[in-house]
Amino acid sequence: MSIKPQFLQLLHKTAIITALAVAAGTTQAQPKTSLLVYTAIESDAMKAYKDGFEKAHPDVEIRWVRDSTGVITAKLLAEKNNPQADAVLGVAASSLALLSQEGMLVPYAPVGLKDLNPAYSDRAQPPAWVGMDVWGATVCFNTIEAKKLNLPKPESWKDLTKPIYKGQIVMPHPASSGTGYLDVTAWLQMFGETDGWKYMDALHQNIAQYTHSGSKPCTMAGTGEFPIGISFEFRAHQVKRSGAPVELIFPKEGLGWDVEASGIMKGTKNLEAAKNLVDWMTTKEANQISATWWAIVAYPGIAKKVEGIPENYEKLLVKNNDFNWSAKNRARILAEWGGRYNAKAEKK
Repeated sequence: MSIKPQFLQLLHKTAIITALAVAAGTTQAQPKTSLLVYTAIESDAMKAYKDGFEKAHPDVEIRWVRDSTGVITAKLLAEKNNPQADAVLGVAASSLALLSQEGMLVPYAPVGLKDLNPAYSDRAQPPAWVGMDVWGATVCFNTIEAKKLNLPKPESWKDLTKPIYKGQIVMPHPASSGTGYLDVTAWLQMFGETDGWKYMDALHQNIAQYTHSGSKPCTMAGTGEFPIGISFEFRAHQVKRSGAPVELIFPKEGLGWDVEASGIMKGTKNLEAAKNLVDWMTTKEANQISATWWAIVAYPGIAKKVEGIPENYEKLLVKNNDFNWSAKNRARILAEWGGRYNAKAEKK
């Protein structure tokens, strides 16, 4: 019995359609894993990290939830019994130490951990969080506005308590901003608690406003809204590079600092994808992205000279900065600080 050519063509078309349908079904059955990542990284950096990670892991898509460190920390703690995030990235180590103490992180040693400077990751084995980069306190000083007001250039934290600076200083609110919190905890650790609070009482007399962003004080100094802004070196460098008439001051007593870090949230339904993210954050490629903005990154030998940041910057950081102490005492410190100084907080 012979088969007509028209029938063979029909069979061939049917087979192609069936194959395409199967392929489409397979694609639909394997969608990208959507990874919900809470972050406090600067908006400038979000796209670079997302693009780099998704290029290395095309089967995973990052969905960001971004806010300042204090807000992200509060959000994570509020969600403790019903966690929403799969991972955190670029959140202060002092905050991640608190989450670890609350049992909210999955301890995990990423593939590239051995390549990183151990000083900038959790010392536990395996670590609850892994460092990305260091950010430290920097004072932005507008030379033009200071000259108009006949303000001398401060050299130290103690200088900022002099009466000549009354109403001329802005700094971040420690409950909202990781930068504000690293300032407060550094002063308490450097000067001792009694003298630390005395110092902040005196500084408060000269504060015009406590902002809810670590970047904003330097931005305000750059535009001349206030001549002095207590901020951090990333934003200080960016403001200076934009052409603003600011000098970067690194107070001689020492610089408060923290680490932007990554971790995995306990309860994630996307554990392997979250591990992939933390693995990737330890790579040379990810650290090269960090080095675009930061003078100190976790991967040794990657950081480049940043304009306006001194060569000995790392040596200026406060020694024995205890993130676990900062985490354990966070609620107490913020309650005390708020009771003393909240009257000058920026309105939300």
